[in-house]
Amino acid sequence: MKFLDQAKIYLKSGDGGPGCVSFRREKYIEFGGPNGGDGGRGGNVIFEVVDTLNTLIDFRYQQHFKAQNGQNGMGSDRSGAKGKDCIVKIPVGTQIIDEDKETVLEDMITVGQKLVFLKGGDGGFGNAHYKTSTNQAPRKTLPGWPGQERAVWLQLKLIADVGLVGLPNAGKSTFLAAVSRAKPKIADYPFTTLHPNLGIVKAGDYDFVVADIPGLIEGAHEGKGLGDRFLGHVERTSVLLHIIDGTVDDPALSYHTIREELKSYGHGLAEKQEIIAMNKCDALGAELAEDQAQNFEKTLGKKVFRLSAVSGDGTEKILFALAEAIKAAKSSL
Repeated sequence: MKFLDQAKIYLKSGDGGPGCVSFRREKYIEFGGPNGGDGGRGGNVIFEVVDTLNTLIDFRYQQHFKAQNGQNGMGSDRSGAKGKDCIVKIPVGTQIIDEDKETVLEDMITVGQKLVFLKGGDGGFGNAHYKTSTNQAPRKTLPGWPGQERAVWLQLKLIADVGLVGLPNAGKSTFLAAVSRAKPKIADYPFTTLHPNLGIVKAGDYDFVVADIPGLIEGAHEGKGLGDRFLGHVERTSVLLHIIDGTVDDPALSYHTIREELKSYGHGLAEKQEIIAMNKCDALGAELAEDQAQNFEKTLGKKVFRLSAVSGDGTEKILFALAEAIKAAKSSL
């Protein structure tokens, strides 16, 4: 299934049905009077969060959603039927954003959550509504009120406990594949990952969800490499796992490049708890990897985990550290 995290859609609630002009006509009843019923109310446009979707790809093929109009009023004081609601099903973590692409109208994060977004128009009154003691045969009716119409953007931000961040080709997808059943594309060139991937990870008896986003580059917070959209997928995480390629000349430069992007992007990413892992230790050899990691720790003044995502060395320690960080973050809420 292709991944799509942003889509523009057009919505319209149903128009109300018009009222009816009708008079009672029965044998031996000379002055039956008005009995035109009211029109039915138009259907609403409703967003519903479901757990059977994890992408907005369906909205690439259907962008227009319209609720049913209310039915006309009828004689014998019969009101028209209400129009059928239009239910738009969206995945967990979808934000409904105004057409300006900035104003968040609603954040849908709970399975089963429903939102009546556009209300249908009221039905018009039939002539029976206008009957009075001085006007016993009115012919006045009202048409139904029009429904509401609006275009909005849908933006999906994944619900995950851990966000993987790092430069392209740092080994994030290899790590996710090693610790979960996720099958991200893995290759020895930058930008192998072109869309976010999710994997369920187990540390002892504790399960949590890890999100792997495409590698970030300098200027990502401004949209370079679509970085601003990808960073949105780690906004909801409890902790970040920052993976650094240990084979580069200056791991500290790689680290600070990503940290600057997180800080510039905002939305609290730079304040999230972070665990740092130096990857590709198998390519360096045990002795060189240890020297590189120690120098890296001294430069940063922070603990650095040793990792080889290919061989799996160091993954267990990192998973348990992530589990503890997630528990601590959730207990502080």
